[in-house]
Amino acid sequence: MPKMIVDWETITSFVIDAFKGVGVPEEDAKICADVLLASDRRGIESHGVNRFKPTYIDRINIGIQNPVTNYEIIRETPTTAVVDGHDGMGQVIGYKSMQIAIKKAKEYGMGMVVVRNSCHYGIAGYYSDMACKEGCIGITGTNARPSVAPTFGVEGMFGTNPLTIGFPTDEEFPFNLDCATSITQNGKIEYYERIGEDVHPGTIINRDGEPVTGDAGVALKAIRNGTAALTPLGGIGEELAGYKGYGYALAVELLSAALQDGLYGKALDGKDENGKPVPYRLGHFFIAIDTGHFLGEETARKKAGEIIRSVRASKKAPGHDRIYTAGEKEWDIWQSRKDSGVPINESVQGELNEIRDKLGLAGYVFPWDKQ
Repeated sequence: MPKMIVDWETITSFVIDAFKGVGVPEEDAKICADVLLASDRRGIESHGVNRFKPTYIDRINIGIQNPVTNYEIIRETPTTAVVDGHDGMGQVIGYKSMQIAIKKAKEYGMGMVVVRNSCHYGIAGYYSDMACKEGCIGITGTNARPSVAPTFGVEGMFGTNPLTIGFPTDEEFPFNLDCATSITQNGKIEYYERIGEDVHPGTIINRDGEPVTGDAGVALKAIRNGTAALTPLGGIGEELAGYKGYGYALAVELLSAALQDGLYGKALDGKDENGKPVPYRLGHFFIAIDTGHFLGEETARKKAGEIIRSVRASKKAPGHDRIYTAGEKEWDIWQSRKDSGVPINESVQGELNEIRDKLGLAGYVFPWDKQ
């Protein structure tokens, strides 16, 4: 069965109702749905409804993620805050944390919030975009379950650890760089497994230091059992500067854990010593820098726009008629999808049906039900 399109109103209402059905309060469910579907709006299908059931619904159902988020500020200064998420919804924790960082930045120029005991918070670019909408530079990152090997290593020691930076511009969308510090991420391998696509060469390394190829599902199991690991940006070894991706990943690990005395590395595996699932207890950081405290928001937006447009206007390589800047492709995808909906592949169609049936949401009829 091919991908089928579900309109935005239907999928948004369904995701909200499903989150509510597993105990997430309505206002929190709306935040979670917005973060989740922001990924699909931008064409990042590895982090959208593709992860709805296994990363959120299933974790709530087995008791390793709390549907009700006890958001606790445990220390605060005029420009900083330390938050304990108490294993609640990562999207809610992320949303509230960036809100606080923005508020502090508007008053004092800069604000930073660090978080411990959180869960997967969705696409990091959602939070940097929040800051950009308020005229702030937004920076965020998170650690994650260990799956990436350091340069000259073969063991997963840290997560895909995105380092995300958003800068407001005078265009319809901000500069928004949201990417993992590994070549690819677990969600992309999961997505390849769903659509039957093989692993891309050089993205995964085995215990012998050799590249992993072939079936994505087999590769994913090897990553999960520790016999393979993702490679950092730049790839295996130093020839293509894999040490740079490794260094940035470790910087994100430090920012995500050291300031809030949180867990890191293999302690984020989501399993206890007997292999039983436990909360992931991730760490995040959120930074907002108000452009108005420099030479003004209008000046910053205009200059940022000039800079990125000068890059796009530079000489193109043979066979290419366009140079993109971060966030541009995602904006283009949203323009192409906003009047239609989100494409759902066959395996996710089955998962949505399963969620609907278990939660008694019979009022929802999806396009594949009509075939």
